[in-house]
Amino acid sequence: MRKIFLLLFGISTLLVNAQQKLNQALKKELDEIMKVDQGYRMLFDSEITPEKRDQLLKDLNIDAEEFKKKSWQLVAEHDSLNMKKIENIISQYGYPGKTLVGEPTNQAAWYVIQHSKKIGKYLPLIKDAGKKKEIPFTWVAIMEDRYLMYENKEQIYGTQGKGEMTKDKDGKEVFINFIWPVKDLKNVDKRRKEAGFTSTVEENAKKMFGNDFKYEPYTLKQALELRNKTSK
Repeated sequence: MRKIFLLLFGISTLLVNAQQKLNQALKKELDEIMKVDQGYRMLFDSEITPEKRDQLLKDLNIDAEEFKKKSWQLVAEHDSLNMKKIENIISQYGYPGKTLVGEPTNQAAWYVIQHSKKIGKYLPLIKDAGKKKEIPFTWVAIMEDRYLMYENKEQIYGTQGKGEMTKDKDGKEVFINFIWPVKDLKNVDKRRKEAGFTSTVEENAKKMFGNDFKYEPYTLKQALELRNKTSK
């Protein structure tokens, strides 16, 4: 019994020490940043009830009329403000991973960078954080895929999807969703498993676009042609 007590005491002491090593002030700041980043996007969730949306507007201190008027512009404005905060934090601490701020706060900087136009600048930092296990490698994979998509290149892990307005065979405008082209498609699920994903690329596609979504692989040429057609 005494051995069990000592073991439990030792474990609790380690947990307390680990908690004390966290930068609590930085953790609080990042938690607030992530609250804004995720909260603003939840407002556009098609499944959110009007009551929950009203409460979320209140929690985020957003004027309902301003939100109605600005919509996604308001999100973009706060994304820009959040990015400036994250860049200041990174310049002082490097990537704020789980050793510094714990989990899930170590997601905050990743989300802000993922939603910015500066992925290329910070992808090496994200890769290094993944290598040091400050963030899961799946996050590295998701960000790398998004970067490649933005660069009009094939993604590696099949994590990114797109939606484009196009025309059907009758010339009628239609909106389609598709998974951005994947490099070495036949081995993508193997790469996903090695990266830590638990779903196949097809299963992930259904999570993004719904169970009725039929996964049809696009070549890079097809995707770029679709984008060019949309921009005309």
